[in-house]
Amino acid sequence: MTHRGSRVLHVGSLSRVEGEGALHLSVHDGQITEAQLRIYEPPRFFEAFLRGRAYTEPPDITARVCGICPVAYQMSACAAIEDACGTTVDPQLRALRRLLYCGEWIESQTLHIHLLHAPDFLGCDGAIELARTARADVERGLRLKQAGNAILELLGGRAIHPVNVRLGGFHRTPPPSDFKALAQRLRHALDDAWHTVEWVSGFDFPDAETDADLCALAAPGTYAIETGTPHVLRPDSTLHSFPTHTFLDRVREEHLPHSTALHSTLDGRRHLTGSLARFAISGRWLSRTAVQAARTAGLGDPYEGAVCRNPYRSILVRAVEVVYAIDEALRIIDTYEPPPRPHVDVAPAAGTGHGATEAPRGLLYHRYLLDREGTVTDARIVPPTAQNQGAIEQDLRRTAQSAIARQDMDDDGLTRLCERVIRNHDPCISCSAHFLDLTIDHT
Repeated sequence: MTHRGSRVLHVGSLSRVEGEGALHLSVHDGQITEAQLRIYEPPRFFEAFLRGRAYTEPPDITARVCGICPVAYQMSACAAIEDACGTTVDPQLRALRRLLYCGEWIESQTLHIHLLHAPDFLGCDGAIELARTARADVERGLRLKQAGNAILELLGGRAIHPVNVRLGGFHRTPPPSDFKALAQRLRHALDDAWHTVEWVSGFDFPDAETDADLCALAAPGTYAIETGTPHVLRPDSTLHSFPTHTFLDRVREEHLPHSTALHSTLDGRRHLTGSLARFAISGRWLSRTAVQAARTAGLGDPYEGAVCRNPYRSILVRAVEVVYAIDEALRIIDTYEPPPRPHVDVAPAAGTGHGATEAPRGLLYHRYLLDREGTVTDARIVPPTAQNQGAIEQDLRRTAQSAIARQDMDDDGLTRLCERVIRNHDPCISCSAHFLDLTIDHT
């Protein structure tokens, strides 16, 4: 890149989008003056839809927020409303919820690894081109995704927007016999997951490091998925936690002019949720199988506090999490005892409830205010994308600035590089797609 003076790179839109986004970079005298990930999707008003609804409805309504991660929204909604109503769910039902969530982790993380992220490392424009040169790897990814979907279909009733989830548990729970074929399928999937770890560990990873605070749930004794307390790991390795009910006191959302997605800060600082944060904070609670996968991937030893801050290597952590989710699903199935009832009764109560779970892309928080009849009077949802956007923009700024300083990349190359930076974080399934239009203004 040898242009001097001022210039603007603007990428107009993303393809295959659920949430629409664009990229805007401004350069003046060789310095990045603006780096904006612009999310311009129309407001969807889910929080407004929830006001005035019965307390039993948010799990089904919020599942429609995302077709890839509906379980995350259902579980966070259930956790928050059950908290408001003072309900404790039976252990067997909690285990089935965790199993359902494992299915979502498997299918979602696998989709990102094989179809969206891997092409960046192998010089392909997308999954179709990758399938021509690495057909066996793509087919392995599709098998893994189907295995995750099988869990969702058994427990949720269907793979997209499950219909079997309700407050207090499920509408129905499967007999042990229904798990036999699923367990056999998952044992084969575990082999595929191991091959995926070996595959991605052979990729070349540029040097990079995020300096954002890492935020994830933690639950001592287990790798947090459907429950836990927010923990924060700062770059200086200090670790602290805070109660879930104080989340909105610590995580502040701000509306910036360039994005319809709210930007969030944690205690006034940029923070990052998702796989890198979970691995850094809870890696020591991975199963032995997953710990060995982490070592194989070159991530270090989680038992010794291994931390990965390189966003490019997030694909390694996701592959390890797929191994863990399958291993954990098999553990739950092997110890499954049919619950005495498919759900516990959740009586309406006036109060405020808070719930947080770990969606594949990071911590998802819900808060609901209920009146004594159980009507929702207020709702707040803080998704991972809003929390991660500041850290993504900082990575874009840092990466683009380095490329400009080297003066070895034209505008097209810089655009592809910035797309790759965004896909490292997988802010949502749609935002991991390629940009469609690029407009460059030189002034």
